[in-house]
Amino acid sequence: MAWKSYQFDDFTAQALYNILKLRVEVFVVEQNCPYPELDGLDEVSTHIVYEEDGQVLAYARLVPAGKKYDAPSIGRVIVRKEARGRGLAKELLERSIRYIDEQWQEPEIQLQGQVYLKDFYGSFGFEAISGVYDEDGIPHIDMRRSAAKTAG
Repeated sequence: MAWKSYQFDDFTAQALYNILKLRVEVFVVEQNCPYPELDGLDEVSTHIVYEEDGQVLAYARLVPAGKKYDAPSIGRVIVRKEARGRGLAKELLERSIRYIDEQWQEPEIQLQGQVYLKDFYGSFGFEAISGVYDEDGIPHIDMRRSAAKTAG
């Protein structure tokens, strides 16, 4: 059982495959949403990963400022279906926010979240900065958090 952060070049081929497989299983298959999962941002991002017994259970991708948005962003937030309800999503968000606050020391963090998770992200200080819009057939909303907000 371990939380780790990786840069793209730190991944073994197997570790990268395991993460990409989980992202496709959840975002493409489970959510029935064909979209370009490989978007060119993995190489510049930091990846937060939680594994148990060699299986990725939770994952998020942290994209530096200026690559997707002006502010750094948290995306591809996943908890494997069988591991949901264990508090991993909360810990994943806390670790992602802490990494950005401590390592990148940016004043804001942005994310593009599915609307049903608005209150979850709101509990970490994220506030809506857009109306609801359709992204690949799923309602989304853009949210931003000031570094002065407290997580949890």
